[in-house]
Amino acid sequence: MSAEPSTDPQPVTRSRQATPDAQNSFTKGLFLGQLREELLFPFPTLSAEDAESLEMVLDAFRHFAADTIDSAAMDRAGQFPDEVRLGVHELGLMGLNIPAEYGGFGAPATVFNRVFAEVAATDPALGVYIGAHQSIGCKGITLFGTESQKTRYLPRCASGELVAAFCLTEAGSGSDAQAMTTSATPGEDGTHYLLNGTKIWISNAGYAGLLTVFAKVPVEVDGVVKGRVTAFIVDAHAPGVSLGKLEDKMGIRASDTRSVIFENVRVPVEDRLGDVGQGFRIALEILNSGRLGLAAGSALGTRVIMERALEHAGQRQQFGRPIGQFEMIQRKFAVTAAELYAADAAWMVTADMVDRGGVDFALETAAVKIFCSELSNRAVGDALQIAGGIGYSREYLYEQAVRDARISLIFEGTNEVLRALIALMALQQPGERLKAIGSAFRRPIQSLGAIGSYLTGRARRTLTPPSFSLVHPALAREAAAVARTAHELAVGTEKALIRHGASIVERQFVQERLANAAIEIYVATATLSRATAELERAGGNEDEVASSLDCARLYVPLACRRARRQLRGLRRNQDGRMTAIALRALESGNLAPPPPTDG
Repeated sequence: MSAEPSTDPQPVTRSRQATPDAQNSFTKGLFLGQLREELLFPFPTLSAEDAESLEMVLDAFRHFAADTIDSAAMDRAGQFPDEVRLGVHELGLMGLNIPAEYGGFGAPATVFNRVFAEVAATDPALGVYIGAHQSIGCKGITLFGTESQKTRYLPRCASGELVAAFCLTEAGSGSDAQAMTTSATPGEDGTHYLLNGTKIWISNAGYAGLLTVFAKVPVEVDGVVKGRVTAFIVDAHAPGVSLGKLEDKMGIRASDTRSVIFENVRVPVEDRLGDVGQGFRIALEILNSGRLGLAAGSALGTRVIMERALEHAGQRQQFGRPIGQFEMIQRKFAVTAAELYAADAAWMVTADMVDRGGVDFALETAAVKIFCSELSNRAVGDALQIAGGIGYSREYLYEQAVRDARISLIFEGTNEVLRALIALMALQQPGERLKAIGSAFRRPIQSLGAIGSYLTGRARRTLTPPSFSLVHPALAREAAAVARTAHELAVGTEKALIRHGASIVERQFVQERLANAAIEIYVATATLSRATAELERAGGNEDEVASSLDCARLYVPLACRRARRQLRGLRRNQDGRMTAIALRALESGNLAPPPPTDG
């Protein structure tokens, strides 16, 4: 649907100074040695009204899908039949998360993302159509629009009369939004901007009537003209707007993806979204929504494909018995089941953070997008492997599932960029703490209180792991393992900052390890929250929730082992050798020494 803005921390730092220990974020707290479990406990439950609404919408879509949607046929044709696209409009799915006062359904994040997951699991390309429209396409108007903008545009978006698209990515500025060249120059009479530039990989471009476009507006700062990223609402049919060719993609082939070209397009001043220079922040806020939807869709897609593989494994006979009887096949099902249990827990607690308000959930949406998209890509590969030869045939669904799932690692920010985002944003708080104590040590007499407080806190963080108080006693062993791992992350973070200082911004091996550990801890904590809620509903009867407990007790130790392996890599690694090999290959054009047969 879109690329992700740059992870360069400077714009974030300028707009909001990091305050140690103050920001209400679970993941940022981990890097400070804190387990803010109140953000994940109790596990969310739907109100009776929301549950009824969700069931009604899912039931209507499932009936529609059974009668109308042929995913394989749409994949072959590379487009949606009119009855599919317009049927989705008639069901009201284009306005699911648009506020009711503007003609939408006004669904909370938990309900919206469950419905989005159902659509995406039925046909990923159709999920892109709906997600590109309301998760990101018109989401900026919902979040940042004036009352006039909301009134003029959102009712038509909710009905599907206007299909929206999100225009951020350029040829030279995919994840690095600061490098964009699209410009919006104020007109001489002050009534409009002239928009010029090209955006690429725009989902829904061929259908869109409304575009959210990001461009640089020239602003004079201390006598120097600089471009400031700004958001605009643009009529897709305005003079000067044109489209490139339909992209011939590997997967999600029915979705319409094109470049959009702007040549002296007049954009009224009243259609600027937010203030000049707010575009970067607006883009980040919008993409949070899209990442959560991708997580939920990837999780349900994992369930669908692996349950087809289960059916095959129960029927396919080898050596006189079903292949599901073999332990190497069982391992694939068991690990995926445990990780799916965790994935559903993670996207649901994240959606609850969105619904609750007052919580900084940016890193959590990035974490669940990474976890769920990578789970989905492993699962489709495992499902195809279990299917064997038929899995490689286009006659069956496995081959298309592999192609469709692959884009989830790229959409809404590549997983590499999001890992850097998690690490760099989370490191701001402990970095500010160390920066402040560094200043205090340069003025020791005046700063004895601050120094003493820091040293006491550091000793506590180093010697005493945090602990859970809200996890069910039956999960005490798993909770203790997560707490120890969180402690190791905080200690490793401080050591990494002391070792690398400001240069940690360039240390992506370090960023990746820290982010991976934080993701595992977050998802494991969400898993504990879900399992705790299920145990409490069962009155502590473990037999009644044995399936859930088995999944939790398999996933949590697995997550902790993976996280600790990442943190050990901060101390012992081959980073220097990896860099040497990669640079040598880049300079020579040869990946590795040729085989001896080639002389």
